[in-house]
Amino acid sequence: MMTNEVYSQIIEVQGHLIDSLILTKMLDVIMDQQGDFEILEFLIGKRKDEYSFARINVIGHNPGHLDTLLRDLFRLGATVPETPEIEFIPAPKDMVLPENFYSTTHHPTSIYFAKEWIEVQDMMMDKQIVIDPVMKTAICKPIAEIKKGDLIIVKDKGIKIKPPERPRGSLGVFEFMSSDISSEKPSLSIIQGIADDLYKTAKNGGKIIVVAGPAVIHTRAASYLARIIELGYVNGLLSGNALAVHDIEYALYGTSLGVYLDQRMKSREPRNHIAAINEVIKAGSIKSLIKNKKLNQGILYQLITNNIPYSLAGSIRDDGPLPEVIKDMTEAQRQYKKILKNAEFVMMFATTLHSIAVGNMLPSTTKVVCVDINPAVVTKLSDRGTSQAIGIVTDIGTFLPLLVEELEKKGKPSIN
Repeated sequence: MMTNEVYSQIIEVQGHLIDSLILTKMLDVIMDQQGDFEILEFLIGKRKDEYSFARINVIGHNPGHLDTLLRDLFRLGATVPETPEIEFIPAPKDMVLPENFYSTTHHPTSIYFAKEWIEVQDMMMDKQIVIDPVMKTAICKPIAEIKKGDLIIVKDKGIKIKPPERPRGSLGVFEFMSSDISSEKPSLSIIQGIADDLYKTAKNGGKIIVVAGPAVIHTRAASYLARIIELGYVNGLLSGNALAVHDIEYALYGTSLGVYLDQRMKSREPRNHIAAINEVIKAGSIKSLIKNKKLNQGILYQLITNNIPYSLAGSIRDDGPLPEVIKDMTEAQRQYKKILKNAEFVMMFATTLHSIAVGNMLPSTTKVVCVDINPAVVTKLSDRGTSQAIGIVTDIGTFLPLLVEELEKKGKPSIN
């Protein structure tokens, strides 16, 4: 039996729809999934700072097909004219989610409850939203932190997402570069732009976090990262056992993985990184090694003497590890999240594992610079959702001295 029944839903979207390609992306979603649409209203902003507005009738083949279209459109910022309230169900057990749980993006998100919009705190991708109906608050949590009875948002109703936008007239290296990844960009001008953004962020009291791997030490760039910390451009550092071990090894013995970084010396001392671990364990902690005046330079030295928080996440490859290394991965995630909270600027230096892990913990509003000699690292970071990241393909040992040179010109930022 033939039927002429139409399965459709009117959606609305507002923002910099043309400059940010939001409308294009929405229409692509509909067409790519063989849906249909009718643009009912389209008002274009007449000034650079004005939003555009569109009302679109989205048409699917059947209820399931329409739901799929709407789900993807909602994640691009669409809403329905008469917003329904969110639905939520208690978690049946610790770390167990109800059916049809909502999985987050990392974009700013609000939920509609008790006839008002509530902003979701601590946004991260691929997490869940827990609501407190009494306090009218909502927070983004990973499944590992879900407790029995937590009220979990289910389905897509009553959720509003605000994807990143790029209005006309935007200035700065982040708008200039977008998420393009290239080693052919004018490196010095990009570094100058990054230095400008770092200075403005620090001067305005913004939080700057560094994520770094041991290649920073291997490429003789440890002293430059230490200088950036000393200048006041780092409010937290995230890494693993290797960075700390080789930083201390270099500070104590002048080697990294036993290789003397002064190229004039050809001999090796392969036991030195174990000796560095041994010295820290004998002292009881890195802080005690500094207190005993055995450690007086390097990245960890600057972090500790300037009271800057850091977290070292362990792995199965670790030698030792150092006493400060967190061996419980769930606890390491918690510590990473704590240090990353309200970060405005994150710099990722030569580490695949920690860069991608941290990227998954960041809202899309956080500025991210990822520097790595391997283009696959910055590509993976973008492909896995951190599309706001600037990817710079270069040797970290070349990049950091140039960045320090630019920051030295600006000096220590005094907070406004």
